[in-house]
Amino acid sequence: MSAVVVTGASRGLGRCCAERLAALGHRVIGLARTGSADAPFEMRTCNVGDAASVKEALADLRRSTDVFALINAAGIASMNLLMTTPISTIQRIVEVNLLGTIYCCQAVAPALIRSGGGRIVNFSTIAVALGLAGESVYAASKAGVEGFSRAFAREMAGFGVTVNVIAPGPIDTGLIAKVPRDKIQAIVERQVVPVQATPEDLWNVVSLLLSPEGRMISGQVLHLGGA
Repeated sequence: MSAVVVTGASRGLGRCCAERLAALGHRVIGLARTGSADAPFEMRTCNVGDAASVKEALADLRRSTDVFALINAAGIASMNLLMTTPISTIQRIVEVNLLGTIYCCQAVAPALIRSGGGRIVNFSTIAVALGLAGESVYAASKAGVEGFSRAFAREMAGFGVTVNVIAPGPIDTGLIAKVPRDKIQAIVERQVVPVQATPEDLWNVVSLLLSPEGRMISGQVLHLGGA
């Protein structure tokens, strides 16, 4: 089966998606800052926040005609008030979450076009819709992802490539491991569906967007749990 590029594939939601795709028989090219020896798919070391690193990691795909999808799951967060957030942290969050998404889309889009169409799934967060205090920089980076994806979807529509965003509420991964349980529950209770989602719930939405049945869905931000 055709290849799928998954960023943030060494852990968390990226790892979940990469494993599911590999199990379905896809060639999965996982990107992460560090490798993972036990990954049941191909891993490549890459700093998605660095354009040169992305270009090097995906150089062999420039002339490919066998790439089906890109899933941008790489992301970092720092739950702090803006006034106490170091400039270096602000820059890093924007580089990975926003610029990393843009760089990877730019690198993979030509291969998707040559393949005759495909799917791009980017990740955002409920923090954008709810305007969560203490997550202003994180929310700003992901709001950028949402705006970029809506516009990019129109750029890619004529090539048969869909571009969508999934914006989940809190899911138990390393991203929220240090967040107090009561704060997580408070966010979940603000969702339309006040239940904490699982990685499997997120995969179900990804699976729909990648499927033939998802061909008419593009330029959308899907809030897992509702916002």
